[in-house]
Amino acid sequence: MAFTKKQKQDMLAQYEEWLRNSQAVYLMSFNYMSMKEIDALRVQVREAGGEARVVKNTLLKNALQNLDMAVQDGSMIGTTLAGFAFEDAPALAKAFSDAVKTEAFDLKCGYLDGQLIDASQIKALAALPPLPVMRAILLSTILAPATKLVRTLAEPARSLAAVTKAYSEKGAAA
Repeated sequence: MAFTKKQKQDMLAQYEEWLRNSQAVYLMSFNYMSMKEIDALRVQVREAGGEARVVKNTLLKNALQNLDMAVQDGSMIGTTLAGFAFEDAPALAKAFSDAVKTEAFDLKCGYLDGQLIDASQIKALAALPPLPVMRAILLSTILAPATKLVRTLAEPARSLAAVTKAYSEKGAAA
């Protein structure tokens, strides 16, 4: 189906808006997809706070160039499914990496904060723990010194209470 010049301009503007608003963009090629695979991927992408769209290569390439983003050679060939991460870039990378395990999908490249990344970097990003886990690790790291200080300050009182208790039990037994 051919698009009119107006439709192409609207699509180009939409691509540029998505590129500006997303933390990361991942591109993958797809072949021999079943509806079950498409629906499963879309559910994972929505759960990750992103959006997956089949894009026109030339229009996406023009949008990337308009935003001064590098275009990888060979990435705009064939069918392209673009994933836009609006909330959690590693979660979307994980969804795309999981999809690549089937024969229907193949990672091309991506953009993280406007910088070009390759498929291996997308897979490394997918290996990161989820955002809530990262926050918990950071919080426990920050709280560890305070917890140790409280234990150190409470230890003499605890020891004195233990000695007093042992002495009182000794007196009651005699």
